[in-house]
Amino acid sequence: MTSLSTLVVGYGLAGRVFHAPLISAEPGLSLDGIVTSNAERTIQARERYPQVEVFSSLDAALEQGFDLVAVGTPNVTHVPFTEQALRAGCHVVLDKPVAANAQEAAALAALADEQGRLLVPFQNRRWDSDFLTASRIAHSGALGMIHRLESHIDRMRVVPKAGWRGSADPVDLGGMLYDLGAHAIDQALALMGPVTRVSASVRSVRPLDPTDDDVVMLLTHDSGAISIVTVSQVAAFGDPRITLLGTHGGLRVHATDTQEDVLRTGVTPGGDWGAEPVGTDATLRVFDDDSVVTETRVPMERGDWPSFYREVAAAVRGDAPPPVLISDVIQSMRVMDAARESGATGATVTLDPPAGHA
Repeated sequence: MTSLSTLVVGYGLAGRVFHAPLISAEPGLSLDGIVTSNAERTIQARERYPQVEVFSSLDAALEQGFDLVAVGTPNVTHVPFTEQALRAGCHVVLDKPVAANAQEAAALAALADEQGRLLVPFQNRRWDSDFLTASRIAHSGALGMIHRLESHIDRMRVVPKAGWRGSADPVDLGGMLYDLGAHAIDQALALMGPVTRVSASVRSVRPLDPTDDDVVMLLTHDSGAISIVTVSQVAAFGDPRITLLGTHGGLRVHATDTQEDVLRTGVTPGGDWGAEPVGTDATLRVFDDDSVVTETRVPMERGDWPSFYREVAAAVRGDAPPPVLISDVIQSMRVMDAARESGATGATVTLDPPAGHA
């Protein structure tokens, strides 16, 4: 089986830490090109991947021809770079957010259909150990009818990070709602179902940060359940990562997935990948009909970001569906758009029809 020729566009955090290592670890893909115009990152890319050609522009790279292009560049470039790659006949993996709003995302999806190419959003955090653990317990029925999800992707950064992520210019799509909010919303819809109403606080807390660095969303689901979702750069406590509450019990996932931390050290996926340290169990409480509780420790599921590109390779070959549907992410973007509106106006936004994954 010939490996699919793959190009990574951008060699900042996304390209260097996520896309390039995951692609190079997948036998069905061949990392053949990297695009960066930054001199220091060009050196870094050539040192780590000496067999890979490094291009200074997407134009130059696309002239060489690739089967798959992974776009991991600043948010403002996501739409134009994806359009360019699709029109060049490439399948595309696109980092989050796929666009500035649901309407732009739908236009990208239409272009992919027109070109007969796949557009696969990089929602890698569907394969986080914490989320997989919560999903397993939710689907087991142990909690009864689940009525509330509490999801925290909370961090503490006293001094705002420089660069486009901290830009107040709306064109740059900076801030936490577009960043980790894209993952948190995607997970909430995947776990809890379609959303009918959104109420949100979208704030800038740190004096030197003009973007939203603290976001709290209350999502009302079509089932009647609710999700309380926070993404923050000014939260001293990051745990519990996930709490699920049901009519017969609850689950508390204390620890956050560690795959990003490992990738940042330069390790390429393989071997015992995704296993969390011993002792990082979740807490499960189940109540019988007499309200007598049984508490147990639940082992964490193995995180599996490498499965994303494994499934992308299969989808490009026509052997399987894409690991993430662009239609799902368009619906997630509708929730994000509603959260942005609610944060600006203070009003609860109703989604009609409800925003839900396939």
